[in-house]
Amino acid sequence: MAEENHSTVTEFILAGLTEKPELQLPFFLIFLGVYIFTVVGNLGMITLIGLSSHLHTPMYYLLSSLSFIDLCHSTVITPKMLVNFVTEKNVISYPECMTQLYFFLVFAISECYMLAAMAYDRYVAICSPLLYNVIMSHQACFSLILGVYIMGVVCALAHTGCILRAQFCKLNVINHYFCDLPPLLRLSCSSTYINELLILCFGTFNIFAPSLTILTSYIFIIASILRIRSTAGRFKAFSTCSSHISAVAIFFGSAAFMYLQPSSDSFMDQGKVSSVFYTIIVPMLNPLIYSLRNKDVNIALKKILEREIFT
Repeated sequence: MAEENHSTVTEFILAGLTEKPELQLPFFLIFLGVYIFTVVGNLGMITLIGLSSHLHTPMYYLLSSLSFIDLCHSTVITPKMLVNFVTEKNVISYPECMTQLYFFLVFAISECYMLAAMAYDRYVAICSPLLYNVIMSHQACFSLILGVYIMGVVCALAHTGCILRAQFCKLNVINHYFCDLPPLLRLSCSSTYINELLILCFGTFNIFAPSLTILTSYIFIIASILRIRSTAGRFKAFSTCSSHISAVAIFFGSAAFMYLQPSSDSFMDQGKVSSVFYTIIVPMLNPLIYSLRNKDVNIALKKILEREIFT
């Protein structure tokens, strides 16, 4: 019984995004550029919010936390993916694979709830502006951020704990560019019923609970905006929310496609493309979306640059 509780597979081979040799170098250069942009963009956003005193508000604390999650989320996946483009066989040990899976889940689930927390923040700011400083106090903001990370850690522990009980006997080629739950479970030689049930239950909850929070928040926000008489006021309110809506649509759409569909070989190939969006593209786009469409961020950036030039 003791031997049955341990996997006989000591390492996995990541199949990668593509098996075509002619695409390996172009993909390496593209994703290296994306990763550099992601690191610079998210680190820049965190630094900018930290250095600009007028950005020390709940909205920007949440945005700073989102940038930290995106930075970590991308770093867990992309470097190993880049290695796959320049090596013939991308091997990852069993402990490394489980570690990558755990941290990927922590940051992916945390991002779901962080986007929901940001939607709630916008709801309070637009629908109850006079009570904003009371409702979204520093303590309340800290509690929201802490709650986001707790959800990520707890759900990731549950998933990783269950997959550690799975048996991997002979098959060790993961049809993906990182260690993710669905392709890993397809290699298992033991029953995966509990794992699949957990993915369905947690996946549904972690996608639909934040989505419902976001949807409800925006229903109230739109109703409140439509009551604004001035066109300029409506435009300003809509522009504050449009960047968040863009980020939400891309992230939740691609995540739902990956985790709320039945597993098959053809689906796994489509799932790789879907995964690229929420693991690599969204972390790169978020700082771009929030900085380009945000006057406060642009003003803070100009002030920092002017200060550095004159110093």
